[in-house]
Amino acid sequence: MSNLDHAIEVNDLTKIYGQADSGVLAVDHINFAVRQGEVFGFLGPNGAGKTTTQRMLTTLLEPTEGRIVILGHDLAREPYPVKRQMGLVPEESNVYTELTAWDNLMFTAQLYRVPRAERAERARQLLETFGLWEKRSVKVENFSKGMRRRLSIAMAIIHRPSLLFLDEPTPGLDVQSARAIRDLIRQLNAEGTTIFLTTHQIEEANQLCDRVAIINHGHIAATDTPERLKATFRRVQSVEVALEPPEGLEPSGGWGEALTALPGVTTAVKMGDKWRLYTEDPSALLPQVMDYARANKLKVISLSTLGPSLEDVFLELTGQQVGTVRHETQDDRPRRGMKGRMGGGR
Repeated sequence: MSNLDHAIEVNDLTKIYGQADSGVLAVDHINFAVRQGEVFGFLGPNGAGKTTTQRMLTTLLEPTEGRIVILGHDLAREPYPVKRQMGLVPEESNVYTELTAWDNLMFTAQLYRVPRAERAERARQLLETFGLWEKRSVKVENFSKGMRRRLSIAMAIIHRPSLLFLDEPTPGLDVQSARAIRDLIRQLNAEGTTIFLTTHQIEEANQLCDRVAIINHGHIAATDTPERLKATFRRVQSVEVALEPPEGLEPSGGWGEALTALPGVTTAVKMGDKWRLYTEDPSALLPQVMDYARANKLKVISLSTLGPSLEDVFLELTGQQVGTVRHETQDDRPRRGMKGRMGGGR
């Protein structure tokens, strides 16, 4: 029996590309549920299995094993009722560039069997909401990437789906367009649409999602709210410090090795003109940093403690480095990584 509070239920979902005994295991017996009315983020590094999972959820790819229940329907047995209640915005905008914005919406409305009497009114409302009404008669080949993205979302919701799948909605967009897309996602969710958001943009998930699942090497590494995930990983707390030498001396900024050697520091990462020192006990590290500054006649420009970010949690779970520049202590322990038995996903 499926839970009526769940828009999506996934049980032991598995995908192997190629032969079962020698192929690539892209998704390995994963389990999760998406609640009605939430924004659910699906995070993972490239090759983790995000896109493969979403393609199985949207009937574009057949699972090797497992069960998918969407809006109370078993997807393997009843795909058509599900398709009529879902919308999909793929990573690459699926708009017809040789058509106008209006014609794209009219064509999509026909595909989704929107009643003829309602098509024009829905298209007008969407184009106005998405800031495209004045461009309704312009061919999409003349649209910017952000405009095409907004039109793609409009096409995906013209039939008023209960569930919307968004695959990487904002990469490559300018800041203004990305903000507009995020505002649209919030608005759709406020109106009752359940949203499944596939992304590798961690801050986007932090801003938009009620809960997130982190997938790595085909396994679900964790599923929870962003704040609870952060609270779980207290060991990736940090102290951030900006130092400056006495007046008359050129700032070198090359204090990484010395700061890493301070007791309790596991990793030191240079962040612009600051150093971020990861530690399990920021309160014990603060006086150590001040003592180091005094001993070396350095001025402390700023000093702050930081809790773990969702990015820190993501990197911790996927076994990646905390930053682009990393100085490790001699007893630095390997980070945990979730390894698939037969290789990574797509």
